[in-house]
Amino acid sequence: MAQSISSSLPQSTTPSTGVRVKVVGLFKTLGTLTLLLIALPFNAFIVLISLLWGIVQPFRKKAVVAAHPQTILVSGAKMTKALQLARSFHAAGHRVILIEGHKYWLSGHRFSKAVSRFYTVPTPEKDPEGYIQALVEIVKKEKVDVYVPVCSPVASYYDSLTKPALLSEYCEVFHFDADVTKMLDDKFAFTDQARSLGLSVPKSFKITDPQQVINFDFSQETRKYILKSISYDSVRRLNLTKLPCDTPEETAAFVNSLPISPEKPWIMQEFIPGKELCTHSTVRDGELRLHCCSNSSAFQINYENVENPQIREWVQHFIKSLGLTGQVSFDFIQAEDGTAYAIECNPRTHSAITMFYNHPGVADAYLGKTPLAAPLEPLASSKPTYFIYHEIWRLTGIRSWKQLQTSVNTLVRGTDAIYSLDDSIPFLTLHHWQIPLLLLKNLQQLKGWVKIDFNIGKLVELGGD
Repeated sequence: MAQSISSSLPQSTTPSTGVRVKVVGLFKTLGTLTLLLIALPFNAFIVLISLLWGIVQPFRKKAVVAAHPQTILVSGAKMTKALQLARSFHAAGHRVILIEGHKYWLSGHRFSKAVSRFYTVPTPEKDPEGYIQALVEIVKKEKVDVYVPVCSPVASYYDSLTKPALLSEYCEVFHFDADVTKMLDDKFAFTDQARSLGLSVPKSFKITDPQQVINFDFSQETRKYILKSISYDSVRRLNLTKLPCDTPEETAAFVNSLPISPEKPWIMQEFIPGKELCTHSTVRDGELRLHCCSNSSAFQINYENVENPQIREWVQHFIKSLGLTGQVSFDFIQAEDGTAYAIECNPRTHSAITMFYNHPGVADAYLGKTPLAAPLEPLASSKPTYFIYHEIWRLTGIRSWKQLQTSVNTLVRGTDAIYSLDDSIPFLTLHHWQIPLLLLKNLQQLKGWVKIDFNIGKLVELGGD
């Protein structure tokens, strides 16, 4: 129930600071575990009622049997988006195998009724050959037809590397080739590619040395700039310091504090004021088969479908031009003049897929080979999705009647992305098994953490996955 925004990790290396940080982290972890323990009886009661209702309800739904049932391998078991896809495939009559890295053997989603089998595999960036071999063995053992990666930012490239090993003999891999993934995941290469297609993107510069920023002539620019790591950084990605700072000395101090190097390049991107939006798209052979768009923020945990034809056309143009097959998400800024600028691309599943929780066509959008009349979008009847523990934590920051009304309205209008009346156990096991065990591990090691992300199912840590 506790999600801390401030880091308890050390900002200096002095012994006294290190001890203080460990003490603060200790009490923060113990406090969070206590809150989760207090909430346990309430959530256990909700899940018990849900299970009893599933037994006694007079008009129980019959299980769907697909015309051509397939076995689908889904990765990313710790994350809500993997649970959502597993439920969608299961609801359409397919069999789902769920996998995750060894660190997350404690995944609460493995207990979903949508999951037939669960396996853990080596961490791909640490043991790429072992990861590929483990996937091959699972695919062979379970007779998998399609592998749908729901990957972390780091794992997306390694999932592309599995394609030659799996496609040649065993199953389809619904993911991009390695060179395409690398381009899409590189913030600078992506903007360069989009610009070459005539699509709107902000001005961007690749930075490999802090001095490039210090020497940059900002006086010739009409807008400020921000710096973002090209490789995924779960903590620093939330830092949107505008450049230049008030003085050249402040600019130099900020830039020199960042780990910029030729081996870890950054992108300096024009900051365009406007509305932030994010998308998820499922594409096959350049055809947009499933699409949604939602208002966005730096730490995104609420999703409500927004009709935006300009963004949909941008996405269609991009994926058709490259003939893409896989899952791709984009971050956009819609400027005051209405122009939508793509600021980033992520070649993987977006948590906005939770908006399709009640859509019967998701499995066909992924697995079907026949072109669709139009891309699937969330049903008009679907509610905005949220994560109840994040919403409860937000209540602690309410300082006005208007803020309280907004929070209550979010809860009343929406639905929890994890809880499902006919598949309620993951709601219990995520919050009271997966997260507590991760906290206990950090407690044992006296490690700090920045925040809990119940959506992704992990503790956000400096240098974490």
